[in-house]
Amino acid sequence: MKVSIAGLILKLAQFSHLHIDNIGVDAQVIPDGTLNTTVTGSNNYSVTNGSHVGNNLFHSFSQFSLPRNGSAVFNNATDIQNIFSRVTGGNVSHVDGLIQANGSANLFLLNPSGIIFGQNARFNIRWFLCGDDSQ
Repeated sequence: MKVSIAGLILKLAQFSHLHIDNIGVDAQVIPDGTLNTTVTGSNNYSVTNGSHVGNNLFHSFSQFSLPRNGSAVFNNATDIQNIFSRVTGGNVSHVDGLIQANGSANLFLLNPSGIIFGQNARFNIRWFLCGDDSQ
């Protein structure tokens, strides 16, 4: 049986798509201990503390995944302009719930292993559109 590379890639893409759609997202929002981040709750998480530098707040997680109907609420002070959150555990983040920040803070979620947003992922954070911050 002769299999082309394009055919193999297509089959792998189909398998991984089905595999991702059929797995449940385990709720895991776990600080990695490098910053003063505190997480409470299960499936619906409250994220507090972190490292406050000027108008920026930094958080660091070993895992960051949310199931459908789950949430991660960053309970930041109103003077915070930017929240920088990194995921260091080496696993992909699966987000299928709500991510929220207080006030007008911008939220940056960085994971070098990747982030997959499900069809139920929602965001309640400040957005910048083409440099327009009037919204």
